[in-house]
Amino acid sequence: MATQLLQDFPELSKLSREDLEDLLADPSYFQATFFSLDKVKVLLRSQAELGTANEALAQRNLALQEELYRLRAETQAAFDESKALQARWKEVDKEQKDAYSRLTPSFLLMRLRHAATAQDELSENLASAFVHSQSTGTSTPAGSDPTATAGGGADVDQFVKEFKELRKVYHKRVIWSDRWASGKVSWPED
Repeated sequence: MATQLLQDFPELSKLSREDLEDLLADPSYFQATFFSLDKVKVLLRSQAELGTANEALAQRNLALQEELYRLRAETQAAFDESKALQARWKEVDKEQKDAYSRLTPSFLLMRLRHAATAQDELSENLASAFVHSQSTGTSTPAGSDPTATAGGGADVDQFVKEFKELRKVYHKRVIWSDRWASGKVSWPED
């Protein structure tokens, strides 16, 4: 009798037909015969080895669990800190750009022009005050000697000295502004 069963399990070929029928009828006899087969023994041995290896890996993973949780927490903290620093960097970068914007050549030229205009107004106010004091004869211009007489030479000399200094500063600022606007002034980028 050459059946597929006997080809797959040649150990069963020693059994008679009656033994095979008993094997099917008695579950304990079936189990005893089944677990005595070489293929089954090899399969069970492999299963036991895999179970042992799997258990060893599980033990190793459990041993590493606390360390992994600690590292995860440290990584999360470092990530959170990096995000906070990244946000802070944007703020600091904006503050720096705002601070440096007051030092750009165009902003400085604008300030120079405003300073020249303010200097012009200051000198014109001084001249108006002097003319007014000369015409009324009662007050003296800002910065002049209050003890000098309205028509006195000291009063005129003081006015001329102050006016000349104010106009000198004004004209210097205008000259620098004009030179800068025409590209004759350059600022190193360092």
